[in-house]
Amino acid sequence: MKKFVYILTDRNRTSLHVGMSADLIKTLDFYKQMPNLFFDSGQQLSRLVYFEEFNAESQALSRFKLISRFTRMQKERLVRSCNPDWVDLTIGLDFEHIAMKKMIPTQPDLFLPAWRKS
Repeated sequence: MKKFVYILTDRNRTSLHVGMSADLIKTLDFYKQMPNLFFDSGQQLSRLVYFEEFNAESQALSRFKLISRFTRMQKERLVRSCNPDWVDLTIGLDFEHIAMKKMIPTQPDLFLPAWRKS
């Protein structure tokens, strides 16, 4: 069973949160559904900027413990080593799933001019 060690941040990169999960997409969905659970509204953890995948839980746990003890500067170096622009990596994980959730259902009649409706 695969395990993931990840780093999340907010839009201003003021908070860096290290976590471990068996299902990264479900974990990210949880953070998006409950944005104020752990932090205040200004520090919503919404961007996945780093993750590693492991086959063994023991490896993931030891890496999680190591990264958790890193200073902020060490965490930033780790993120910049593979993601120098701090791009949100969520889109690369499961783009179709995320895109389908963000699609807004629209009714075609709402966007027609008044003279076209009949």
